[in-house]
Amino acid sequence: MPGFAETMHRTFFRTLSLLSPAGQALLLSRYFDWVHRAPDPWKLATDGYEQHKYRSTLRQLPARPYRRIIEVGCSEGVFTRALAGAYPEAEIVGVDVSERALARARVRVPEDGRVRFIRADILTHRPERRFDLVFCSETLYYLGRHERLRRASAQLSELLGPDGVLVAVHPWPEATRLHHYLDAHTSLSRLSEEVHASSPRPFAITVYGTRSGD
Repeated sequence: MPGFAETMHRTFFRTLSLLSPAGQALLLSRYFDWVHRAPDPWKLATDGYEQHKYRSTLRQLPARPYRRIIEVGCSEGVFTRALAGAYPEAEIVGVDVSERALARARVRVPEDGRVRFIRADILTHRPERRFDLVFCSETLYYLGRHERLRRASAQLSELLGPDGVLVAVHPWPEATRLHHYLDAHTSLSRLSEEVHASSPRPFAITVYGTRSGD
């Protein structure tokens, strides 16, 4: 059962989702700039749990070439750097609402024509192109209520090109609720799910593909 602090945390973000998508995006941007007032607020670069989650996520990917990759909610670029190492030929885009986080991401993974970072949010971003591989990790629960989760699922599906792969990683069992909106989207088909229930902080890695003919 979630503790009091976590319950209040979730309630705060559900309240933000009563705003317009643009208003919600603005406040989320300001909130995450505040969170990133100190480097690596979630210890993504040093926490053993986070490193285990990254390795597990990469192992779960279908074995195929990925030419264009986007990471939604890239924060300071820790996983972006892992992606750049795992797929050295791929074009990689990291997206986050916090410009402060992105400034550190650009130091961690210098933009070089192959890797770039943009400030945008999942609810209003309009992609210039489609991607072979889309990551969305520890992000959906910030969006609040049902309508916003449905909108986010539609936005994520819009990022995928033909035969694209979407990977969603969120806490377990909350992932059941969050990933339900992806399951319900007509253009997505669930390929696999791996639940790490014995982890100190359980999580699920769910992999989707574009439906045949979409």
